[in-house]
Amino acid sequence: MKLYDDAIAPTPRRVRMFLAEKGLDIPRVAVTIGKGEHLAEAYTTRVPSRRVPALELDDGTVICESVAICRYIEALHPEPNLFGSTPLEQARIDMWQRRMEFELLLPFANAFRHSHPKMAALENQVPAYAATQKQLAEQRLAMLEGDLARNPFIAGDRFSIADITAFTTLAFFPRLVGIAIGEQVPHVKQWFDRIAARPSAGA
Repeated sequence: MKLYDDAIAPTPRRVRMFLAEKGLDIPRVAVTIGKGEHLAEAYTTRVPSRRVPALELDDGTVICESVAICRYIEALHPEPNLFGSTPLEQARIDMWQRRMEFELLLPFANAFRHSHPKMAALENQVPAYAATQKQLAEQRLAMLEGDLARNPFIAGDRFSIADITAFTTLAFFPRLVGIAIGEQVPHVKQWFDRIAARPSAGA
């Protein structure tokens, strides 16, 4: 198998970090979104959705969406477990993973995509939409401060895919949309620094 990967974008980084937590190394093919390589015919022939990352299996099957790729990898290599082992733990991690994706990642990503100059060539930017999405991102960051005041990790007492989603979001977007992670969210900052110290964060 091989992984179509972008070295900068946060969503491909989710998969790399997941693989690093598993101690796995999959051959990679660089697809630079900023250069529009995901729109080239050579890529869209294999990946009609134009999504990056994408995992191509040896039989030619292509799996898109970072969490779907991670679930496939987890099924092949269940330890260390990152999606939960018991039914309750799986439900809790999935709940928090979806919250981080829909409530944290999406508003940050939308604020970036509709405001940053480098995205102008790829998006029909709507500045007013960017402003509302930035406000939602700030509100969810404040909520995350409360979440992490109660638990050491996003989904409870141990590291999971939900932490990877939240970390890769906050490692990439805030500085690009003018949101600081500092004294106003000390628990988020402490959590972020702990995750950044994990070897997988360098993937």
